[in-house]
Amino acid sequence: MKSIDKIPTGKIGRTSKLVQTGAKIGGNYLKYYSKKAFNKELTRDDLDRDNANDIYDGLKSLKGSALKVAQMLSMEKSLLPSAYVEKFSLAQFSVPPLSAPLVRKTFKKYNGNYPEDLYDEFTSQSVNAASIGQVHRAIKDGKKLAVKIQYPGVADSISSDLAMVKPIAIRMFNLQGKDSEKYFKEVEGKLLEETDYVLEIKQSKAISEACKHIPNLKFPQYYEKLSSERIITMDWMDGQHLSEFVKDNKDQEKANKVGQALWDFYMFQMHGLKEVHADPHPGNFLVDKAGNLIAIDFGCIKKVPDDFYVPYFELAKKENIDNPEFFNEKLYELEILREDDTENEIKYFSELFHQMLSLFTSPFHSETFDFSDRGFWDAITKLSEKYSKDEELRKMNGNRGSKHFLYINRTFFGLYNLLHDLEAKVEINRFRDYL
Repeated sequence: MKSIDKIPTGKIGRTSKLVQTGAKIGGNYLKYYSKKAFNKELTRDDLDRDNANDIYDGLKSLKGSALKVAQMLSMEKSLLPSAYVEKFSLAQFSVPPLSAPLVRKTFKKYNGNYPEDLYDEFTSQSVNAASIGQVHRAIKDGKKLAVKIQYPGVADSISSDLAMVKPIAIRMFNLQGKDSEKYFKEVEGKLLEETDYVLEIKQSKAISEACKHIPNLKFPQYYEKLSSERIITMDWMDGQHLSEFVKDNKDQEKANKVGQALWDFYMFQMHGLKEVHADPHPGNFLVDKAGNLIAIDFGCIKKVPDDFYVPYFELAKKENIDNPEFFNEKLYELEILREDDTENEIKYFSELFHQMLSLFTSPFHSETFDFSDRGFWDAITKLSEKYSKDEELRKMNGNRGSKHFLYINRTFFGLYNLLHDLEAKVEINRFRDYL
């Protein structure tokens, strides 16, 4: 894979790149409709493929929060055309890395030393490149290490990158009024935290220690003396990325073992720690030969306050979902229903969220759940398609739900997707043994 010698870090340079990408997409639409005029049977598949390629090519050169958005979108398998999911999923762990000279320069800037000054051996070529940083192999005192280096300018460009995508998000989700700002501030805050590697090490060590007793779950050790605000040094962990394991694995028992560890890990965090690893994509997990799950990235941790946690999980119980008075009371607590809603809006959103929660919480309504169940996933896809085409929904104020929904829902959607990919069958309440 061709490496990158320079990343645009200024607002003008990054904006210019996005404008160029927009022009390419406009050309793709023009080409598509020209062909459509002569062939009425033409599908959007080629258009989706061309747009996905051009968007990804533009974002991968910017890296940072712009590429992070693509990574987050790749998890929305039920909402995005497959061409986008396939292309954007590359942002999880396979993007063009920094060149060796730029790595060396970046290392000196962030750590005050060149790699050869700190390690006995350092591989200049990246073994893993994602949206915010890339990973290199190193050896120190005979110990195999993984060294994560943050891309130049990522932390400084987050606010301006989000400002560029904000108008698009407002149109996509029909956000109205000043209240919408809370969602953008939540995303900006989390992205800024992800660029603080000192914080990440602190979070990594705390959660690793708290979860070390959960079976079939492993974590690397972290080394503060070889780390800094933009560089992390940790143990090198041998294993396959979760997506690679899924492709290669033919052993259902091993898939269930990995899936159970994943489920227990997340439920323990959610219910025991009241904070959770909120970036569950395949690039953040490895699977070793023995079928142990290895968590390797704790940059995005979401704290779950009690005033959100309590009503959120009260609505995970079927008897509460089916109690209209109690259900609507919790919708107000979770800011899904608003005091200024019309009768039509109350009726519409109550019905919408009743359908959604009845479906999305169904794994919690039994002792075991099979995430390979096609009926479950077909129902999610059908529901997503229904409301994505709903003209009535487009007319309503889209400011729905507490800001905490953004990362908690992302966590559950990501977790469900990983378990679906594994085709794992899990015991839902086993995590309680470890609380």
